[in-house]
Amino acid sequence: MRETKLFAYVDKGTFVHRLSGLTKLVCFLLLTLATMFTFDIRVLGAMVVLSIAIAIISKLPFKRYRAFIAYILVFLLFNFCLNFLLAPDYGENLFGTRHELIVFTEFYTLTLEEIFYQLCKGVKFLVILPLGLLFFYTIHPSELASSLNGVKVPYKVCTVFSLALRYFPDIQRDYTNINLAQQARGIDTSKKAPLKNRILSFTKVLIPLVFSTLDRVDLISNAMELRGYGKDKTRTWYSFRKLERNDYIAIGVCILVFIFVLVMRFVVVKDLFWNPFI
Repeated sequence: MRETKLFAYVDKGTFVHRLSGLTKLVCFLLLTLATMFTFDIRVLGAMVVLSIAIAIISKLPFKRYRAFIAYILVFLLFNFCLNFLLAPDYGENLFGTRHELIVFTEFYTLTLEEIFYQLCKGVKFLVILPLGLLFFYTIHPSELASSLNGVKVPYKVCTVFSLALRYFPDIQRDYTNINLAQQARGIDTSKKAPLKNRILSFTKVLIPLVFSTLDRVDLISNAMELRGYGKDKTRTWYSFRKLERNDYIAIGVCILVFIFVLVMRFVVVKDLFWNPFI
């Protein structure tokens, strides 16, 4: 049986995996904020190269995130169609020029400006997606909790977040097991079944999944209560790591990238978009 590995941490022993959880959190926030500050496709293109380079260094296999890329591409295509349907002249108004490519009607005209605008949005997604996946795939839930607590997030909130990440793989495994058990009983959840039958079949899978998940939550909460969890105002973390030289190097590089994006945004270009049409 193939087990789903969504958000399952696997230590590859790479440079990225050896960094402290606090370093990964700070770097993720800096690079994400840098991406949010600009739509300059030149800067975003450099950020895409950086994200891919980090993914290669961390040895994250493509099969682990190819489904996410497919979902993002479908979402971008749907978003493009919806934007074009509601505001086909948005790119033209944004850049102040008009270069017609395909004229469907007087109102629905595909312009080079509209394609460039959608391309900028797509590249932004291609930056954020690898960063988010790398953050979740290369950091242990307990290490993430200790990192959040290190930036003064209450440790109870950190523990809840850690437990949620820990049980993503467990919930997926339970779903797979229940689904296979129901199929063995003659319940068809495949694509060959009619949509109505598939919905009813998935209901018979989801109900046991919900009850098994609630039972696990009750078991964990009782165990934590019996051990006196939450009695003290502070706690220590077994997985906490002190910052080392590589951590300072990684944080320094991310700070430089963040400053570079701010300089390009507010000093060089002085606008959210870089306009190649003027």
